[in-house]
Amino acid sequence: MKTTSLLLLFILLFSCKAPEDQKTTQKEAPFLWENATVYFLLADRFNNADTTNDFNFGREQDGATLRSFMGGDIKGITQKIKDGYFNDLGVNAIWVNPLVEQIHGSVDEGTGKTYGFHGYWTKDWTALDPNFGTMDDLAELIKTAHENGIRILLDVVMNHTGPVTDQDPIWKDWVRTEPNCTYQDWESTVKCTLVDNLPDILTESEEEVELPQHLLDKWEEEGRLEKELTELDEFFEKTGYPRAPKYYLIKWITDYIREFGVDGFRVDTVKHTEAGIWGELYAEALKALRDWKNENQEEKLDDLDFYMVGEIYNYSIYDGLEYTYDGDTAINFFDEGFHSMINFSLKWELKDKHPDMIFTTYDSLLNQGELKEKSVLNYLSSHDDGNPFDADRTNVFNTANYLMLAPGAAQIYYGDETARLLNADAEGDAKLRSLMNWDELETDAKRDDYSIKEIHKHWQKLGQFRKNHPSIGAGHHQKISDAPYSFSRTLNQNDFKDKVMVVMAENVKEIVVENVFIENQEVKNCYTGETSTVKNGKLKFEKDSRLLLLEGV
Repeated sequence: MKTTSLLLLFILLFSCKAPEDQKTTQKEAPFLWENATVYFLLADRFNNADTTNDFNFGREQDGATLRSFMGGDIKGITQKIKDGYFNDLGVNAIWVNPLVEQIHGSVDEGTGKTYGFHGYWTKDWTALDPNFGTMDDLAELIKTAHENGIRILLDVVMNHTGPVTDQDPIWKDWVRTEPNCTYQDWESTVKCTLVDNLPDILTESEEEVELPQHLLDKWEEEGRLEKELTELDEFFEKTGYPRAPKYYLIKWITDYIREFGVDGFRVDTVKHTEAGIWGELYAEALKALRDWKNENQEEKLDDLDFYMVGEIYNYSIYDGLEYTYDGDTAINFFDEGFHSMINFSLKWELKDKHPDMIFTTYDSLLNQGELKEKSVLNYLSSHDDGNPFDADRTNVFNTANYLMLAPGAAQIYYGDETARLLNADAEGDAKLRSLMNWDELETDAKRDDYSIKEIHKHWQKLGQFRKNHPSIGAGHHQKISDAPYSFSRTLNQNDFKDKVMVVMAENVKEIVVENVFIENQEVKNCYTGETSTVKNGKLKFEKDSRLLLLEGV
């Protein structure tokens, strides 16, 4: 992290003096994955900073609605980091969709002509798709992110290749093309294809296979055949792995860590492969990042080891360590290198439960239950979830409150913070993947009950509070009162202590705080910037505020 960033954070945390044992934080807030605020974006839909790479391989913008490449790229992400967009939002990790080269052709999925703009239809794991950018672009992205205290998570797909088209041949001897998954048990969830024409890689195989001729021809045409083959020889000689499909993929995927210092992976379709493959991937990823940090002491952000979060579709925090397939096969994927899993249940719970019931339960599971020293990544909308919490963007302020204040890590999906509309004219997942609404943010577009800048500012305040106080996601939750609803969060880890209080109610002017802050202590409402002094166990405020985010100063 740059010296200037550290100075700004130091000023923010210690601008007011208090007795040493009563400061909300006694030292700079550490980064904890358990409290991470992860911003998930699709590069093609986020920001277009280089229009020269918008068209490649004969692709056109002739797909069905929101199913073509639209121009967003890696440079666009880097630009927004430099602009301070993510730091202002309190984001300390960015999860980017797969950036590897996608199939050149298109398919018709019954929803219209579709290209691989989303990144999940791989053609070549060893190259980036030119629509996204170059290796130099990726290097600059990661370097810039690290300079701004932000970690980069790359999305990993090892379950399947991209669909077969006239331009994109099948990976002969590497894949199965049938049967389709029926999800009745482990076998029909793993040894099968997710959908028609999405070849499933034989990840269970230890049998050696030859590289597909179409890949060799591609490398030769690009002038890197000898380099790629030499590197593969060195990898297999060093590791002793057989030349089976999964080991080729592990080599190619971990190259991005070894070359650029990628901080972690979000792993796609975890439950659709044998569990052991993820432990093998993690072992190589762990070594790769340690090697990179040893060789790049001045560029590394910290000494944390490699991080992996998994997508087990429909995994819930209540599943704990083991995910159970239909048919009763239970597997502990946390034993295979995963630190966290995406939690699919929060959006459903919020429809009929009071937030405190959820917060209290999550606190118990994460701090006392079997997930202790593990975590979950909460979300309320995403790229392939057709039932987001606030689909029509009418409950935007509570959406932010619930996500950013829930115990565990938080995943913002691009445009959640600007109430990006989900396109009703598109079909299927495409409606979740509209262009980032920068124009609405710039012009402060008005909705029925709020403006875009108003909701954006709300997310920024929550994000900054969360970033500065690891107790929000990683600490202990304690309800204080029902009316107005308020709670405290505390964290005491090693020599770091953090205690905050939140009041989830509008325009509260007086609140009892005697169990959190001491008499005569000065306390700041980080939502408005207003300070107040504890008198008779209470705080009084004058400014209207959507909620109180309280820290001792």
